[in-house]
Amino acid sequence: MCLVVLGLYAHPLYPLVVTANRDELVARPSEPVGVWRNHEGLLAGRDLVAGGTWMGVTTSGRFAALTNVRDPRVFEADAPSRGGLVVRFLTAADEPFVHLKHLAARAPCWNGFNLLAGAAGRLSWLSNAGGEPREVEAGVHAVSNALLDTPWPKVRRSAAGLARILGRHDRIEPEELFALLADRAPAPDDELPDTGVGVAVERLLSPPFIAAPGYGTRGTTLLLVSPAGHATLLERRFDGDFHETGTSRFELRFPGWDTPFGIPEPRS
Repeated sequence: MCLVVLGLYAHPLYPLVVTANRDELVARPSEPVGVWRNHEGLLAGRDLVAGGTWMGVTTSGRFAALTNVRDPRVFEADAPSRGGLVVRFLTAADEPFVHLKHLAARAPCWNGFNLLAGAAGRLSWLSNAGGEPREVEAGVHAVSNALLDTPWPKVRRSAAGLARILGRHDRIEPEELFALLADRAPAPDDELPDTGVGVAVERLLSPPFIAAPGYGTRGTTLLLVSPAGHATLLERRFDGDFHETGTSRFELRFPGWDTPFGIPEPRS
């Protein structure tokens, strides 16, 4: 994923709402979201180069999503695949914060990443580009290729849009979430971040939905979790010309997110 926008205990009908775009090389093969035969209860897409994933859930109520941190100055070509971090959490059984705390000591082994990990009504975040792991507070949050809630234009724009949708406190139509991350308008040059790739590339990468030669948004994934322990997972896919090719929908039990409206008290 290169953009994850979420609402945590920000809506009375949905303890967790996630909408995310996966940006990738057009030539990099992958499988769409499906049940992993070698991991019972795991539902995710699969990167066919390194075998990991960018976002996934389990029938035990675990959720994880990953974005890369963009910093070409420190990229190591032989570093382990970051997509394995999502699988590692989804197939574990520990609490999100505990899992990320243990991971933090080894996190420098990977190229820069943000990892969001949730289970049992709690969500935590870790980046090896700075900061200690922490529990995510209730509200609307977004992360792209910098740290959580770094106010890049696409982060501000998408988070504000999700906040407007959640602020109505009524049922959410998936199409409005898809539309939110279908925004292809580039940011003004004076608002672009400087990540070491040059202004022209920063401009191409600045919209929520990227459509650049050979690289861009290959899929949009939505996750809507209800307090009754039900989740809806949807994936919309795009071809090499960034035209929609299909949408998959999965309904699953998602226990552990039945906490009444309001985030649980932080653990000590």
